[in-house]
This record gives sequence, C-alpha cells and structure tokens, in this order.
Amino acid sequence: MMTISTRGRYATRMMVQLASVYPDGSLTKYQIAENEAISPGYVQQLTMALRLAGLVVSVRGREGGFKLARAPETITVSDILKAVEGEIMPAPCRTPGHCLRADSCPTRPVWDRAAVLLENLFSSTTVADLARGKYPA
Repeated sequence: MMTISTRGRYATRMMVQLASVYPDGSLTKYQIAENEAISPGYVQQLTMALRLAGLVVSVRGREGGFKLARAPETITVSDILKAVEGEIMPAPCRTPGHCLRADSCPTRPVWDRAAVLLENLFSSTTVADLARGKYPA
C-alpha cells in the first residue's frame, strides 16, 4: 500500500491549525500536541523540518509558539510534504539511476503519470484551501 506517512499527515494538519490563527496568533507545541493527540516532542521534530523549509517561524516570549512564515494561500500541501517527507514518488524508479530497468520498463510510464498527478494535486492545494474546506477539482 502506498501511503503518506504520519509525518506528512500530522504536519499538514498542524499547518491548517496555524492557518486558523494567522496572521496575528501563534500556537505552542503543547497546544498543537493536544489538538493532534501526539507528543510535544513529535511536534517539535515536525516544526523543525517546517522551519528549515521556511514554512513556519518560532515566536519567543510568553505568547510564543509557532506561526506560519507566510500567508496560508501561498503554502501548498506539496511544500509541506517535501519539507517533512522529501519527494513524493509512487515508485522509486523515478529517481535517476535507481533502477537498472528504468529505460526499458513497461510499467514506468504509469508510475511517472501517477507522480505527476499527485504533484499537481498537492501543488494546487493550499493550506488556506484546507482551512476553508475547499479542495481543487
């Protein structure tokens, strides 16, 4: 079964939570952890990856926590998944040199097409779309 890992799913939901308090608010790792029923340490791991990708910033102080680094309309699901999972591929043969049969494989075109469809969906869906419950057709 091909699946997006918990890292990708939690990170995407965390970003939707942060969108709900954007632009003026922030959420602590404890608030996010409670909302997602995960440990604060796991939230910290995910936010570190999201921060390195320039998607969230940390806010110091009493009202501190995490907030979106930019408007939710400009952050895509693709941005999030790439930050915490790397490239999304339905089959590893998309990576050059990964498979000796890549040039002659009769099934490779379907895996390539699936990857393109997923990337198009993920790159056309923003955090703002998810926060509003609006999804691309």
